Amino acid sequence: MGRVDADAARFGVLGPLRAELGGGPVGLGGLRQRAVLAVLLIARGRMVSAERLMSDVWEGSPPPSPATLHVYISQLRRALEPERAARAPAGLLVREGPGYALRADPAAVDAERFADLAVAGRHALDGGRPEQAEELLTEALDLWRGPAYADFDGAGFAVSEAARLEGLRAAAYEDRLAAAIRLGRHAAAVGELEALVAEQPLRERGWELLTLALYRSGRRAEAAAALRAVRERLADELGIDPGPALRDLEAAVLAQDPRLDPPPALTTGARLGGAPLSQAPAGSPAAAPADLAAKPTPAGNLPFALSSFVGRTADLAAVGGLLTEYRLVTLTGPGGVGKSRLALEAARARTDDDGPWLVELAGLTSAELLPATIAACLGIPGVASAEALAAVLAGRRLLLVLDNCEHLLEAVAALAGALLGRCGALRALATSREALGVEGEAVYEVLPLDPAGDGTELFRRRAAAALPAWSPDPGDLDRIPGLCAGLDGIPLAIELAAAQCRMLSIGQIAAALENRFDVLVDGPIDLPARHRALEATVAWSHHLLDPAERRLFHRLSVFAAGFDLDAAAAVAGQAPVLPALSALVRKSLIAVEPGTAPRRYRMLETLRQYALRELDANDLAGTRRRHRAWALTQAESAERRLHGPQAAELLARLTREQPEFRAAFASALADGDGDYALRLGGALYWFWYRMGHIAEGLSWMSDAFAAAPDAGPEVRGRARLAVSGLSYLAGRPAEAYEEVLTAEREGQEAGDLVVQASARVYQTHFGVLAGIPIDAPALAAGAVGLARRTGEDWLVAEALMVQGTLARVMGDRPAAEAVLAEAVATAESCGHDWAAGSAAWAAMKTACDGGDGRRALGIAAGILDALDRHDDVTSRLVLIHTVAHALTLSGRAGQAAVLMGGVEAVGRRVGFSPELMDPFDGPREAAAVREALPPAEYERLAAQGRELSLPELTTLMIGLLDN
Repeated sequence: MGRVDADAARFGVLGPLRAELGGGPVGLGGLRQRAVLAVLLIARGRMVSAERLMSDVWEGSPPPSPATLHVYISQLRRALEPERAARAPAGLLVREGPGYALRADPAAVDAERFADLAVAGRHALDGGRPEQAEELLTEALDLWRGPAYADFDGAGFAVSEAARLEGLRAAAYEDRLAAAIRLGRHAAAVGELEALVAEQPLRERGWELLTLALYRSGRRAEAAAALRAVRERLADELGIDPGPALRDLEAAVLAQDPRLDPPPALTTGARLGGAPLSQAPAGSPAAAPADLAAKPTPAGNLPFALSSFVGRTADLAAVGGLLTEYRLVTLTGPGGVGKSRLALEAARARTDDDGPWLVELAGLTSAELLPATIAACLGIPGVASAEALAAVLAGRRLLLVLDNCEHLLEAVAALAGALLGRCGALRALATSREALGVEGEAVYEVLPLDPAGDGTELFRRRAAAALPAWSPDPGDLDRIPGLCAGLDGIPLAIELAAAQCRMLSIGQIAAALENRFDVLVDGPIDLPARHRALEATVAWSHHLLDPAERRLFHRLSVFAAGFDLDAAAAVAGQAPVLPALSALVRKSLIAVEPGTAPRRYRMLETLRQYALRELDANDLAGTRRRHRAWALTQAESAERRLHGPQAAELLARLTREQPEFRAAFASALADGDGDYALRLGGALYWFWYRMGHIAEGLSWMSDAFAAAPDAGPEVRGRARLAVSGLSYLAGRPAEAYEEVLTAEREGQEAGDLVVQASARVYQTHFGVLAGIPIDAPALAAGAVGLARRTGEDWLVAEALMVQGTLARVMGDRPAAEAVLAEAVATAESCGHDWAAGSAAWAAMKTACDGGDGRRALGIAAGILDALDRHDDVTSRLVLIHTVAHALTLSGRAGQAAVLMGGVEAVGRRVGFSPELMDPFDGPREAAAVREALPPAEYERLAAQGRELSLPELTTLMIGLLDN
């Protein structure tokens, strides 16, 4: 990020909102006037309509008259531009169309400087430069003066942005401490890390770093204690186990892995960029004897199995090991996942002389009868209290299997604690949809079956049992894994589906999954009622929820995939959300996605369908509106930064949230809210473009425009840019040109200079590709000037890239090289990797024009760093396509043919063709490679490339460039 003019206004949002001019503070007026400025800062230079400003600033209050907002704007202008002459146009807080924009240099806003420094620090840390990382991260953290947007705590317009910044702050602080540890200052870091985990006890990375610092400081017992503390904290508050990183570190600490020792020189430490830690050797559970007949027949009451037990070999071994080590083991998981069957199989594998004894609690409704029920199962008549039961069992060595404890949780926990405390040889294996919460309890989460493995095998066995003559054809065999995946791998659902083979084909069962509760019925009559139909199983869990938990369970069903705590709070519309969410996790109705930080959660599709169906229609409509608002905030917040150094992280985040954007589009269009769909599409345009979601983006935008014939130009202009850019990628330059012309008109009508300039920039490029007679040099030069007027360096870089490309097409190679070099420099100065890579790609073509394939390959090698940071499908394919041409010019046509075959195949899979997108160069590049080899040889080598995935193709290209 460049330097800021000393006389320019500077803004601080990392604490109370403030502004400075010439080094002195600026008076910003009262809270609402300051809120106006905050909304404009969050918009990051984009126009915010007056209507939206009033809605955000006066949230929850009657909106003011437009005159009130105008007064605030005028007062802010006078404060921020005191030397501006009367009636002179504003240069900083400007009027644009129906709203206002703050044209501040990003480097003048402390949040932008912080984010760029934090990203640079992380890259330095990952690159093995801890000294530089510590310097950058310290500088970044020193910018903070308090909570982000501290004046506006709880204000809707600031919540998402403040949460984003606070998350970056926490990550930067952890990175700085990681750098200190790598530099050998582990002992000094301990105090800060202890304070960090006390303040943020659910962020696992802080515990990782504390453990490592303690271990390297010779405090190994305290390192182990820290690991126990975080394990207990996560179990108590979220009902989950630590993620893989902490588990790996715990194993290494227990094994005293030498890689945890302080390095003699600057190297990466455990879980801090080095190789993954190996697991400590696991204790092997006692195996069942091979000759079961020789085993003495135990006293007990376990029923004989009536059907085969499929899979779960690792689960059986794990539970057996836990029962050897712990006296209370609880199997948790959602209804129908197979907890009871796994518990019975684990119990059958034991060799206890006394038992195991099964106590089925599902039919018990009175907690007072619990001791007597257990006593009756053990054959002890007349025992009716916990004390009497403990006295009888005190001398016995046995295993109790307590099945279905969730509806009597407190009573079972109290009784189990009392019995285990007084009966030293007693062990208990419980099944429950949430942990008992007893001291010393080991909790084992039973996960669904792998749909393509054990899930498919279970379906086949149960289908064969239901219909002995059943013989699936090859098409059915291919459908079964997908059917099991649609059933979430839940064994009960798979068994109920398999039983339907008596009446329905595999295809019919799969097609009926949208109404699964009507189809998955008629289980065996000897099973409990809750296991005879899928709906009854879910309803059993549902009725155990309290009102707040039930309301949250229903509302979270609008999420199409995973979500984090902030998303849950925004969409659920109830506060606080953490207690109810923690309860749903404990009760196995919400799953935690392991290894995520911040933690992400998800709901199995079966549970989601049940919760969605049970949600009241009015509540559903309100929840979907909140979901749409949240999705739009996520998209717009990311879109403002997708052309800068944070692009890679933001593209990954948008990819993760893509199912939610699809759900938001669908619900908006179903409600006839085309304006919303256009806004969301405008915000997601660059994400679609970079990630190659061409057909999807065009489809959503077509529906959105059809649903919003009267949308305002401030909405249509941005959406039109999306249609234009995606049409270009689809190989339709004439359509792209027509759309970009319309976008410029709409940008002018709305007063949106960024839309207007963006449209002008690509009007030249698309017009030339489409063969439209235009004054291309004049248009390109005008586009550069208009882009400079926006103050957006990323747009200037793109304008220069287009101008340089045009110079090359017109045969002016010296001008092309000079302008493209300026484009690369401008793009790199603002962190716009895509523009830097695209300008360099054009420079590659310029080198190829002169027959200099080696120089072109050297330029390509310089683009690889940016490619490594982004999963940009289309940019990778066009680069590989041009590299193939350069290889051919360098006498390596055989290697080029393999690359061309790979580009063709991957492009077909994503709906993208470099030859259609780039009709000027694409066909020429392909022809040059094809004509350099005999047809049969080209086809043989291209066929090898068609077998490669995009990652494999990229790896091959990198290897060729290295050689």
